[in-house]
Amino acid sequence: MRPTVRITQPGSMKVVNYATYTPVPEKVAALRPAHREYMTRLLTDGRLVACGPFADGSGALFIYEAASLAEEIVAADPYQIGGAFAQCRLSPWEIIKANPALIPATP
Repeated sequence: MRPTVRITQPGSMKVVNYATYTPVPEKVAALRPAHREYMTRLLTDGRLVACGPFADGSGALFIYEAASLAEEIVAADPYQIGGAFAQCRLSPWEIIKANPALIPATP
């Protein structure tokens, strides 16, 4: 078995954001380019573990690497600023086991 490699900052934790979108899909679509650019910056900065929308278009799941509950990450998200998020539920999360090969990312 291969050893697990952890790339985390001391004092940081995983935070899950279970977000639901506004019932106005045009608002979500209009803000999507800025939101995805923001997600790319978070990924590059090592503050985004994974993210993606629900298949039914009702919202998305985000997993952040943060020193606290990640309210500041959500507050700076164009979806939050522009009103695309109807609700965000933030919760600390601990990964016990993971298989990165089962999490293919798409652009």
